[in-house]
Amino acid sequence: MISISSNLNIMIKAAEKASKSVIRDFGEVEKLQVSKKGPRDFVTKTDKNVEKILIEELSKIKKNYSFLSEEVGKIENKDKDNVWIIDPIDGTTNFLHGIPHFAICIAHEFKKEIVSGLVYDPIKDEMFYAEKNKGAYLNNQRLRVSNKNMVDECLFSSNHEGVKFSNLNMRYSGCTALDLAYVASGRLDGFFQNKINIWDIAAGVLLIKEAGGIVNDFQKFNTNNIDIRASSGAINDKMLENLKNF
Repeated sequence: MISISSNLNIMIKAAEKASKSVIRDFGEVEKLQVSKKGPRDFVTKTDKNVEKILIEELSKIKKNYSFLSEEVGKIENKDKDNVWIIDPIDGTTNFLHGIPHFAICIAHEFKKEIVSGLVYDPIKDEMFYAEKNKGAYLNNQRLRVSNKNMVDECLFSSNHEGVKFSNLNMRYSGCTALDLAYVASGRLDGFFQNKINIWDIAAGVLLIKEAGGIVNDFQKFNTNNIDIRASSGAINDKMLENLKNF
């Protein structure tokens, strides 16, 4: 068993507790009451309930930490240097359509830097997590990004519609957080997206970096409209060359 910090331990326990609600409601997805939040983004009672559980669990021990969450936005407490960044369910559309591919995401930001993060797939029981300078892991197994260096052998992901990338093999799963976790684990070779929110990528970015990958230096203080380019080091330059007009 690897050694993890008390903060990451709290994050893991919070995600595991919230996952019970997610799994229960996913089994009855057709009964959920859904309200439309945007053209592709729906909020459900499950989303709100998961957020509530996460905030309650993370606050039990770290009572003064602040929050940044997809649903409630900013919650500023006494400690503004330490912030929990939460996406209760990333892949909501998959969830609503009965597709078992979505994740609970939590990141810990200290003085504007992500120092720990997790992406938990409750259906497959895959817990991806990382801490700064301590590596990235999947269920206690060390992760490494892919070492492929030929573009035509690689698989990339982006949810950007209407743009063709003729030289890139593309696939998008409907869950950004898991796509990033899959880059960290070598299942995917790269991910790119424009105008994305920090809670969608905070944990995944750290996973990729700690797994030996490269993430572009986007402005850390933004919470939305972030352009992200992430991949293994072996393919990064070639991916960016293909994305120069993106």
